[in-house]
Amino acid sequence: MHDYKEPVYLISVVAKVLEIHPQTLRQYEREGLIVPSRTEGKMRLYSQMDIDRIKLILRLTRELGVNLAGVDVVLQLREKMDELENTIDELKVELSNLTQKGSGIAPNKNLIKRKKTYDVIIFGE
Repeated sequence: MHDYKEPVYLISVVAKVLEIHPQTLRQYEREGLIVPSRTEGKMRLYSQMDIDRIKLILRLTRELGVNLAGVDVVLQLREKMDELENTIDELKVELSNLTQKGSGIAPNKNLIKRKKTYDVIIFGE
């Protein structure tokens, strides 16, 4: 079993599994939507994380009719949300440490309760 982020799949395997042309994957790379790893011989290798990202791109383009520029915006917003979620988690730890040290800051349970995960939900007509 491979790590989620470990690049192990060749472009031909990914194209076959996702039923797309390898040129589509190359276009996604040119557009900056995916960044596969490269071997020393310059062969593209994809991780399961890359494949999941490609599946999201395909869903947005095929099912929802989003163009590649729109996909880029969606992916950037998603990454920003991940960054902000990590910042919130770090601040929770810092707040918890301060309250445990008796710094006089009262813990606000509403402040530190929230869901950790999210999904991008797009409603069609």
